[in-house]
Amino acid sequence: MPDRPIRVLVAKPGLDGHDRGAKVVAAALRDAGMEVIYTGLHQTPEMIATAAIQEDVDVVGLSILSGAHMTLFPRVHELLKKDGREDILLTGGGIIPKEDMDALQAMGVGKLFGPGTSTGDLIAYIRDWFAKERQEA
Repeated sequence: MPDRPIRVLVAKPGLDGHDRGAKVVAAALRDAGMEVIYTGLHQTPEMIATAAIQEDVDVVGLSILSGAHMTLFPRVHELLKKDGREDILLTGGGIIPKEDMDALQAMGVGKLFGPGTSTGDLIAYIRDWFAKERQEA
């Protein structure tokens, strides 16, 4: 375990109004000992990037069910990079076809998760990423 809690921002970008999955993920991350900030529905990429930087998070998790993942993930990634925060892991999930997951990961987005993924898999991924980043820092 890290010497401090992993800080995660969970966000619902765009017009998608379904946030049950995001709330389940946020609760699971919190129960796993992470500090979680949930920004709520209808966030713009700019709002998400600004909140991530202001809250000094380690991870941003986007939940996207609307089909706008090929626009929203790259935009948040670009904004974090522009502000010099390439050190923040951008991950997430939702209804995302495998080929789009691969394309987003090729752009620098972290691992993405689809429906039915165990929260344990997400928790393990974030912890492993954090441990590796802390080791390299």
